[in-house]
Amino acid sequence: MDILNPVQTSAAGMEPLELKRLYGERMVFWGGGCDTQSVLPRATPEEIREHVRDRVNMFAPGGGYVFTQVHNVQAMVPPENVQAMLEAAYEYGWRPRV
Repeated sequence: MDILNPVQTSAAGMEPLELKRLYGERMVFWGGGCDTQSVLPRATPEEIREHVRDRVNMFAPGGGYVFTQVHNVQAMVPPENVQAMLEAAYEYGWRPRV
């Protein structure tokens, strides 16, 4: 396996730092950037920014990370929360490769 998708960090056995420690040199992580069940629909934009900062800091060092939220963004998520998630990802160092 080359890529793990989704990275559902709220599921058993999917703790971000442990995943990175165990498999970070051998596998790309696709997702895990923002919890779509409890954080994205309910948190404030500032709380989302902090959550994303923490996730990028966990997954991105050394490469092997594609930022995206854990699962699909649901209809009840305020647009400003999606904006906060994406802006934070860029601000805290994630960059897409083109």
